[in-house]
Amino acid sequence: MIKILHLITDLSTGGAEMMLYKLLSRMDNSRFQNVVVSLTDKGTLGGPIEDMVIPVFTLGMHRKLPNPMSLLRLLRILRKERPQILQTWLYHADLFGLLAGKFVHVPAIVWNLRCTDADSRHYSKLSAFIVYILAKLSAFPDTVLVNSKAGLQLHEALGYHPQRWLLVPNGFDLDQFRPNSEARIKLRLELDLPGDAFLIGLVARYDSMKDHATFLNAASLLVKDYPDIHFVLVGRGVDYNNSDLINIITSLGIEKNIHLLGERRNIPNITAALDIASSSSYGEGFPNVVGEAMACGVPCVVTDVGDSALLVGDTGRLVSPKNSYSLCEAWHELIKMGQDERRRLGIAARCRIRENFSLPSIVAQYEKLYEELSVR
Repeated sequence: MIKILHLITDLSTGGAEMMLYKLLSRMDNSRFQNVVVSLTDKGTLGGPIEDMVIPVFTLGMHRKLPNPMSLLRLLRILRKERPQILQTWLYHADLFGLLAGKFVHVPAIVWNLRCTDADSRHYSKLSAFIVYILAKLSAFPDTVLVNSKAGLQLHEALGYHPQRWLLVPNGFDLDQFRPNSEARIKLRLELDLPGDAFLIGLVARYDSMKDHATFLNAASLLVKDYPDIHFVLVGRGVDYNNSDLINIITSLGIEKNIHLLGERRNIPNITAALDIASSSSYGEGFPNVVGEAMACGVPCVVTDVGDSALLVGDTGRLVSPKNSYSLCEAWHELIKMGQDERRRLGIAARCRIRENFSLPSIVAQYEKLYEELSVR
């Protein structure tokens, strides 16, 4: 048995966190033993991970003020669990994991980089400083994983110089994310909409990088031509308690067309219910939500950032970031092509995921890495 301890910043339903969850759900339990440590709390995914009989520890660290006592607790956990491999996810975990892992002599340390936004204005001073330090220390981990070519190029430009780069894209569960006609009916009933209501969706936590403002501005443009169209927004902080979002929606006069669902666990059913899925981000690596929509057979309109072009190919539409007019025009194009042509695009999108980014093939790449490191 190869024992891997995964150290991650938190266990909310973000892209990195969901990839960790999917990886754990598919790894071969006869060959690998997993342990998860969150720097903060169990979030929304801690419980589901524990349901897989995988231990989950939390360090209770405050997101804005690292606590040295949390590092001591991590050291105790590492000494007790004695993993052969320490896999860290996201910047703060990379730093804490490297320090603690080297101190207790963990045989192999792997970083996992997920970000492609180099603009330090979008990070706190502490986070920007941590990235600077990590670049200086990047030769110490045995392998640095990235999930996108864009992410690799970004971190090279930031000064990362690891012993070994390894590109492993995100993988998608085609059993969980699939076309589902019942989901279409149920979501429209939940929203009290007609059965033929046209839905465009954005699944993204509330974060400046996700650029909800551009999405909403594009929505206001589209509503002028299609007053009965509806937009479904899902994610942490995307609810009616978010005064910033409400102010934008109200100022645009599109309250009747917008549905804020907040953080939800039934993302496969919500995604499968959409007519078009979108991403308006100006910074992405390899966006999970886009691949999940494609797996559901939903055509996508996404900003051309990170590896989105590589993911979508010719099965959807790419637009420039921070451009609500381009986003609206792409929606227009897909609406005008009609249901049959959109269905054809959706089928092609699902086939593209199956052929290039299926979860079993991605999990196998992680397992191969772990096996290689365990015998060094």
